[in-house]
Amino acid sequence: MFGSDEKSYRVATRRNPEEEEARGSRLRVFLSSLLATIGGALGQVVEQEIEEEEPEMASRAIVPQHENNGEVKQKNAIADGRNRRVLQDIGNFVNERAAAQGKKPITEGAVVVAQAVKGAQRKQVDKPKPENVIVISSDEKSEKSKHVTKRQGSSRKDVKTLTSILSARSKSACGLVNKLNDSIENIDGADAGNELAVTEYVDDIYKFYKLTEDEGRVRDYMDLQPDINAKMRSILVDWLIEVHRKFELMPETLYLTMNIVDRFLSMKVVRRKELQLVGISAMLIACKYEEIWAPEVNDFVFISDNAYAREHVLVMEKTILDKLEWYLTVPTPYVFLVRFIKASVPSDDKMEDLVFYLAELGLMQYPSAVSYCPSMLAAAAVYAARCTLGESPLWSETLKHHTGYSVEQLIECAKLLVKFHSTAAGSKLKALYRKFSSPDRNAVALLAPAKCLLPIAIHDGEC
Repeated sequence: MFGSDEKSYRVATRRNPEEEEARGSRLRVFLSSLLATIGGALGQVVEQEIEEEEPEMASRAIVPQHENNGEVKQKNAIADGRNRRVLQDIGNFVNERAAAQGKKPITEGAVVVAQAVKGAQRKQVDKPKPENVIVISSDEKSEKSKHVTKRQGSSRKDVKTLTSILSARSKSACGLVNKLNDSIENIDGADAGNELAVTEYVDDIYKFYKLTEDEGRVRDYMDLQPDINAKMRSILVDWLIEVHRKFELMPETLYLTMNIVDRFLSMKVVRRKELQLVGISAMLIACKYEEIWAPEVNDFVFISDNAYAREHVLVMEKTILDKLEWYLTVPTPYVFLVRFIKASVPSDDKMEDLVFYLAELGLMQYPSAVSYCPSMLAAAAVYAARCTLGESPLWSETLKHHTGYSVEQLIECAKLLVKFHSTAAGSKLKALYRKFSSPDRNAVALLAPAKCLLPIAIHDGEC
């Protein structure tokens, strides 16, 4: 009986698919409502927990401004740690957090709903939390940056560079500080704040100049030149001084030009008709080395009255550079003149112009140009100028310290320079005399030469 009824029931069930589909839809609606109820209850629990956490976090995040630095750092650290822990809890799965709190894990269907609720809650929770963290970190960083900036600004002027510290220690170890007595003046004291004066290692620079000046020094070479002599060289220098003045070039350019000319003539035999070409090519090279706006090749061709073509100047320029092996960084008398004039205290424009006048006289005359090194020529020009102007003392301890020469070492060269000074007015080479007779040069060429250094007054011993 029961078997037949069961069979008839199955048959009836198979025969009514619409009824079976309706029954399945009712079951799905029931499950959906059940999951929605569970999700709503779970959302309320999560929201309640977040609301309980936020006041505590906000109270820890707000730091009073009147607290000291130690308390501020400690509370900020607590607040930062709390923020990170809360964010970590939100980012975990809900079932793991529930297991940690001793609650029963949620079913897989509830996890899907919980994740949807978690995403909605994260959008609401994440917005204010970074704002609190940003406020705390920005305030803390701004306070720290202000404190550090104020501290660095106040102590920046007092900080010494590593170079100055090492230089002071090395000088102290060598006993140089104790050797400097009161009679030696600090000529670089006024330039202590000038970075371009490089006062921390200017002494080392000039020590290097004195060590390397012999490399660019010219010896007696006139015996190697069969077609030119010392007088022709003086005529060339007198003309180059006039060209240098016409172009309004830097003084360094003239000294480097004569160095290039002498070094080239000491290496290669030059014919008489090419001597002027050597001069303008050497000045072209010196202008490219020293000047900001160097004259063009055509300018030198024009000023030589078109005696040479442009191609001749370029070929000679290349020949000179090949012979000198491009060695142009040499200590000329000019670099020593600048330093020694500074050591000649007190010094003024008149003293400076007279020193340069005497130095250029020595540069123009062949005997003084090849017989004395650049530093001695510069020091002798300073000594002769002080004797001419009647400075007292004629040679100070400061000058002796910075030049490295005594009066006995300079006397012969100084006498030669004063001799050139005494004969300049009657010489046929007038370019240098006219240059330093102008008012803009304080007319130092018109001054009477130092009597104590002239041959007639050698035995008198008075200036």
